[in-house]
Amino acid sequence: MDLGGDTGYLEVLALQEQVHAQRVAGQCPDTLLLLEHRPVYTLGRSAAVSHVLYSEEHLRAAGIERVETTRGGDVTYHGPGQLVGYPMLHLGEAGLRVLEYIDALEESLIRAVSAFGVVAGRDTRNRGVWVGDAKLAALGIRVAHQVTMHGFALNVAPRMDDYRGIVACGLQDAGVTSLALLLGEPPDMAAVKRQVERSFRDVFGYEESE
Repeated sequence: MDLGGDTGYLEVLALQEQVHAQRVAGQCPDTLLLLEHRPVYTLGRSAAVSHVLYSEEHLRAAGIERVETTRGGDVTYHGPGQLVGYPMLHLGEAGLRVLEYIDALEESLIRAVSAFGVVAGRDTRNRGVWVGDAKLAALGIRVAHQVTMHGFALNVAPRMDDYRGIVACGLQDAGVTSLALLLGEPPDMAAVKRQVERSFRDVFGYEESE
């Protein structure tokens, strides 16, 4: 489900919780939400508050929200030009353990960016998708009643200066990158969405939608 751009974080969190409850109850199939958020720093359950470097005044002036959320992980950034994906997937029905699910998420993104000529991989320091010493996509999930929430954030062509306001994912010695930086120009967001959805379907074994 493509929600487009300029979506508020709390608005989509409420939608996730609604779809999650429906999936737990067996009232809907596995669902993947794809969207772009308005600028926001989110703090996961293990986040250190000190990893948000900007003051509240600076955040207001920059137009960046600060939200504590229920996903795992530390601090990350979402904003326009970043493709965020929220799968609500029943791990029990899929026959997946949590670590297998995370591996599959990473694999789907690695395959997706390879279609644009980017060779990405994993890093033992932190889950996600990496190119060299820089993180291209961050992961942060929650699982309740065997159904997933939250998900991944792939940097397509976001405002990279906004990363200066956080210690991204709590990593002091690593950088962040984007497809735009790696390719020298921003790829078409619609094309990236299509490729991410296609790779997600391939890795998780879903049939192509009509």
